[in-house]
Amino acid sequence: MSNSSNNRIAKNTLFLYFRMLLTMCVSLYTSRVILRILGVEDFGINNVVGGIVAMFGFMNGSLSSATARFLTFELGTKNMDRLKKVFVSSLAIHLILAILIVILAETIGLWFFYNKMVIPEARLDAAMWVFQLSILSTFVMVTFIPFNSTLISHEKMDMYAYISIFDVVAKLAIVYLLTIIPFDKLKLYVCLFFAVQMFDEFLYVTFSRRHFKEARFSVSIDKGIFREIFSFAGWNMIGNLAYMGFTTGVNLVLNVFFGPVVNAARGIAVQVQTAISSFTTNFQMAMNPQITKSYASKDFQMMHRLIFTGSKFSFFLLFFLSLPVFFETYQILSWWLGTIPAHTVNFIRLMLMISLIDTLANPVIVSSHATGQIRNFNLVVGSILLLIVPISYWVLTIAPIPELVFIVHFFMVVVAQIARLVILKKYVGISLKMYIDKIIVRVVPVIFFSLILPSIIFYFMPPSFVRFICIGFACVLSVGFSVYYIGLDFEEKRFINDKMLVIKNKIFNTK
Repeated sequence: MSNSSNNRIAKNTLFLYFRMLLTMCVSLYTSRVILRILGVEDFGINNVVGGIVAMFGFMNGSLSSATARFLTFELGTKNMDRLKKVFVSSLAIHLILAILIVILAETIGLWFFYNKMVIPEARLDAAMWVFQLSILSTFVMVTFIPFNSTLISHEKMDMYAYISIFDVVAKLAIVYLLTIIPFDKLKLYVCLFFAVQMFDEFLYVTFSRRHFKEARFSVSIDKGIFREIFSFAGWNMIGNLAYMGFTTGVNLVLNVFFGPVVNAARGIAVQVQTAISSFTTNFQMAMNPQITKSYASKDFQMMHRLIFTGSKFSFFLLFFLSLPVFFETYQILSWWLGTIPAHTVNFIRLMLMISLIDTLANPVIVSSHATGQIRNFNLVVGSILLLIVPISYWVLTIAPIPELVFIVHFFMVVVAQIARLVILKKYVGISLKMYIDKIIVRVVPVIFFSLILPSIIFYFMPPSFVRFICIGFACVLSVGFSVYYIGLDFEEKRFINDKMLVIKNKIFNTK
């Protein structure tokens, strides 16, 4: 990779990490307080009812990916006239989609709410508030997605950090207002959260319109580009149906079998998983535009390097953060929440295992989107992932153990990743054998050797703060040494050594 690309990725990663750290710290604090204020039941209701609307928003993910891909691709080709047409077309498509989501949610979604949801009668009114505000929030968010995508395409990650400062302060204010305003806590929470989301979108739109020439409203739409984006999004929709399946679909299956209390446990598990995964998500967000732009400029060597390096570094970073949490899940939750909903510990551990596979998948998915040839990719992979929900339902009818849903999910994402690699070979020249040699051969031994020392401490020391510290230290040493001596190739080690030398020279002020 060129120095300019490395520097841009590094700079954007730092901004995104700053954004993430703010969000994570506040999220961990507010989650505990909100769980206490709302109670387990209302917390679970908010999680699952909001998920009904999210279910109808699966098409949004398809169009968001399409918008980001086309905008980034045109920036890579430096075709500004076509870039403007892409933005206007994507804005029109998102508006149509937002209206469709509202119609579906107020018909099919409303029927499901009243006929299939397991909600205590006394909380139906509050649950309806959650439902309707989720619809309104989704409408606004979906409509203005192109403005958010423009920021990512231009790699203006610093703006995300600045908006996050407002978002963090606002969510802290929500927690405070929940404690002093004498109103139904769940209703008040969703109203305040909605207001914050709306202002966030206002900031994204305002910044984009002021700084990017293509970010303008227009009634003039290029029909060819409109059809091209819509076709891409249509095939990508299958992949996002899968996303719906292992998020909202799983949530609904758990609700049908176990009620809102288990939904609360899953909601907490997802929050922990999201907080930890955000470290790699932010790294990948900084790298994704570079993958697409390298393909647009026909620099396939750089593209391959980005895929391999991005996959490995993302995995190692997530593994480094996940391992101590995996061992000390119960201890961490005890300090954080006090009262731990049933199944939460197991849910978190299983979600972390799933996230490790998902983090390897992202660079592969982005490279597929860069090519624009996604029909077969999403038909096959989407079909595999869609099976998560029906298989989970079938398994629970045989053995009503909620953890089995996550085990099904884990095995299906492994199968899906293999399918992705087989299909991708035709378009970007990366074979399954090449992927195994460059990534899997490095990753698997790192996992094995990193587990030895913390496992010994975990099984031979009683639970305590001392054990927590010892396991954390053991994980740092084990993962650090394993990654450096096993996980990195020669060039990657040289890059790390050079950076460490620069840091050393700055500290000691030497040449």
